[in-house]
Amino acid sequence: MTTIAARRSVAPVRPRKHSSIDSASPTTYLIALVFVTVCIAPVLYIILGGFRTNAQITTDPAGFPSPWQLGNYADVLANSIFWRQVGNSAISAIFTTVGVVVLGVMASYVIARYTFKGRGAMYSLFAAGLMFPMTVAITPLYILIKNLGLMNSLAGIILPQIAFALPTTIIILVPFLRAIPKELEEAAAIDGTSRLGFFFRMVVPLSVPGVVTTGILAFIGSWNSYMLPLFILNDESTYTLPLGVQAFASQYSVDTAKVLAFTSLSMIPALVFFSLFERRIVGGLTGAVKG
Repeated sequence: MTTIAARRSVAPVRPRKHSSIDSASPTTYLIALVFVTVCIAPVLYIILGGFRTNAQITTDPAGFPSPWQLGNYADVLANSIFWRQVGNSAISAIFTTVGVVVLGVMASYVIARYTFKGRGAMYSLFAAGLMFPMTVAITPLYILIKNLGLMNSLAGIILPQIAFALPTTIIILVPFLRAIPKELEEAAAIDGTSRLGFFFRMVVPLSVPGVVTTGILAFIGSWNSYMLPLFILNDESTYTLPLGVQAFASQYSVDTAKVLAFTSLSMIPALVFFSLFERRIVGGLTGAVKG
């Protein structure tokens, strides 16, 4: 009897559940490694190419620097045009991000929390904006900016970038704002908080993950924008970095190593920025899906 009671008292051992990472096959890791290599190899080639001479690149295009040359990067960093273009890209990206975040949060709040006729149509209209690339609208956009007198100015690229980034921002933020319990808003109203006060005191802090995600995407998109500045900016003093890379490559087409150094320094800020906030982007998108 004692043995039977002891057997009954012992809890059955349940098999340990393996996570998806543990159950991944070697083939999965191999495929992932191939994709990572394909993505990273061109970036490494450009960065390492800036540390080589033109003779080294011609003799052994896929080789490592031997010896390492720092002069290409030093020449680019000493170039005032490079820093002017960095400043133009930074100004464009910062103002675009601020405009996208402010307008996106306000529009998303109205769509998510207010009930009115045409709300669904408005949301669908913003969603349809995701299927309307800038390449399709570049000609009428060019005419509009020219008529507004914004040609060859940073404002002429900041305003369109805000407009084209708003659909993605609203698609991400609306689920965040809809997920805020209505009971919380009702309790705030009982305490005498207006809708505007509820927006600033509760909605904005609770939607920070989505706001950060949309802000990062807007910043990187503006920093890497090429087609719009190509049509709007004509003066080299107003060029952003992507357009400056093209102009620099045309001017120094014979000096391949220096072009690679200029290209490396142009893309490093975006790579570092994206790497630092990668988890924020994933977390914000996950919250939008759950919402």
